[in-house]
Amino acid sequence: MPVPLSREKIAATAIRLADTHGLDGLSLRKIAKELGVGPMRLYDYVINKSELLDLMVDVVYSRIAEVGERSGWRDTVLAIAHATRAAALEHEWFSDVLGGRPHLGPHALAVGEATAAALNAAPGVVDIDDLQRAVGTLNAVIIGSVRREVTERRTARSTGTDEAAFQASLGPYLTRMLTTGRYPTVARLVIDGAHLEAEETFHHNLTTILDGITRRRST
Repeated sequence: MPVPLSREKIAATAIRLADTHGLDGLSLRKIAKELGVGPMRLYDYVINKSELLDLMVDVVYSRIAEVGERSGWRDTVLAIAHATRAAALEHEWFSDVLGGRPHLGPHALAVGEATAAALNAAPGVVDIDDLQRAVGTLNAVIIGSVRREVTERRTARSTGTDEAAFQASLGPYLTRMLTTGRYPTVARLVIDGAHLEAEETFHHNLTTILDGITRRRST
């Protein structure tokens, strides 16, 4: 009896493989093997790997969309942003596709609509130009933050060292460079700066951006 398939089942298997091996280790042949079917059967459900990736991405967006609309525009934006970060940390490959080609699946569009509608209600957004800038700035902060955090996690895994060990390995070089006196502000950051907790920093940066959006332009 043929193994029952569906787009949802294929996407779930692909996500599981990508979580383990990354997008570079993902192929329709591997997915077919995992499902116990011939590769050609998958083409009845997805045209190619590109369509499969779109499907996977929209599954992740469906979970982000579950946060729903909150009581105020600011709480809605924060909930969506934190849900996006959580999704990228759970599915690291998702951070690789953020900011790339547009995500136009139904759930991705729903998240985009909820975000834009919330920002449109911010006191400082008075026209379409304000809204475009607000959406662009928010997306840049979210994408930049999650990509950096995921990259740091990957680096720690690949080198087998934690952040403290990594810093210690660079200590002699940094000491030589910073004692030249040419980089006083960088020295202050390295010597006096505390290790910032990632989630708290992410939230702080978001609220700073939203504070700026709420300020009306002077006439």
